[in-house]
Amino acid sequence: MEIKMNIVIIHGQSHKGSTYHIAEMLAKKLRGNVSEFFLPRDFDSFCVGCTSCFEKSETLCPHYEKLKPITKALDDADVIILASPVYVYHATGAMKAFLDHYGYRWMVHRPEEKMFHKQAVCISTAAGAGVKSTNKDMADSMFFWGVGKIYQYGTAVREVAWARVNNKIKSRVDRKTTALARRIRKNYGRVTPSFKTKGFFFIMRLMQKAGWNEADRKYWEQKGWTGKRRPW
Repeated sequence: MEIKMNIVIIHGQSHKGSTYHIAEMLAKKLRGNVSEFFLPRDFDSFCVGCTSCFEKSETLCPHYEKLKPITKALDDADVIILASPVYVYHATGAMKAFLDHYGYRWMVHRPEEKMFHKQAVCISTAAGAGVKSTNKDMADSMFFWGVGKIYQYGTAVREVAWARVNNKIKSRVDRKTTALARRIRKNYGRVTPSFKTKGFFFIMRLMQKAGWNEADRKYWEQKGWTGKRRPW
């Protein structure tokens, strides 16, 4: 039976450059149902630092309704693709501003249970260097969200326009994305978090049992995570 995964792509820019084309290439090889969002076109707000999401509820965030369609797409996805070109050795400001809004979902606060069974891919490109640090910007959030399996693919394309990238580099990208798509499809439906994730979750569990803040403590207790239940 043909696997039909739900895939969401968050593009860290609104133009369609090399990073965009590689993310699209991977999504096409995954052969799933794709939803995609472009930043800052589809979400352009900065976190205002009110801390309401941490201390009370994410629904009190002034941008909650604006972000809601993307949040739903993330929760419904089997595979999350975060794609950002390198801007001064890091992810774009639009990607960073987007990820800032999900601090409340980090394991130290109130992680979404579904994340522990998802796969995520962080994709970055540069004319030269910086893909490692850019992917780390995005992978950090994926880890602390509790995403079960995280892949990173970064490549120097030696150009600023995809149309001018030479065919040798494009062929290498094609091979890499084919291999990555094969791994993701193979792991579909069998994802469990790494020992590192489980270890971090255990530490956070001890913190929640001791009492961190009221909103977080109640969330963990309702999930049964301070007891014997686990999200995987």
